[in-house]
Amino acid sequence: MRRKDETISAQAIIIMGVSGSGKSTLAGLLGEQLGCPFFEGDSFHSKANVAKMRGGEPLTDADRWPWLDMLGEAIGKAVRQEGVAVAACSALKRAYRDRLRAAIGLPTSFVLLEVGREELVRRLGNRPGHYMPAILIDSQLAILEPPGVDERATVIDSTVSPAQEADRVLQWLFAEGTDRKRPAQAG
Repeated sequence: MRRKDETISAQAIIIMGVSGSGKSTLAGLLGEQLGCPFFEGDSFHSKANVAKMRGGEPLTDADRWPWLDMLGEAIGKAVRQEGVAVAACSALKRAYRDRLRAAIGLPTSFVLLEVGREELVRRLGNRPGHYMPAILIDSQLAILEPPGVDERATVIDSTVSPAQEADRVLQWLFAEGTDRKRPAQAG
């Protein structure tokens, strides 16, 4: 049971993982539960990046740097104004997470969503109209660098319900000790 006096410190919370892992769903849910801004990392991609991905071409690091900088700056601004912000962003490599942390300029926590390849392909097949084709899953899995022990991060199983994922993330965040009120438990 959640205690009403639990709080979370000022920080950015990045829900990370490959396409189809459920980042946007979980990040949106956490934003609602924490009463804080939610950023969809995909909406910060340039038209050129979207065209590359839609065409089945993986992005290069050079493609990603401006995207990560813009996203990180927006998240950092929100954290300075609101105290906490949540974002969905692949953040597949350590260098990408480092870039985000630098652009945010404030404490940042990462949550890696783990899910098997077959489930990822199934999920992507159920997203009509999304620009990310399932053929890019293997390239994303190949470059994925799980967070290191020196990063403020946790890994959770993304095959459970979004509500269960959110609860696990909140348990982890509030165990870290902190200053924003934890949402009251539903039901």
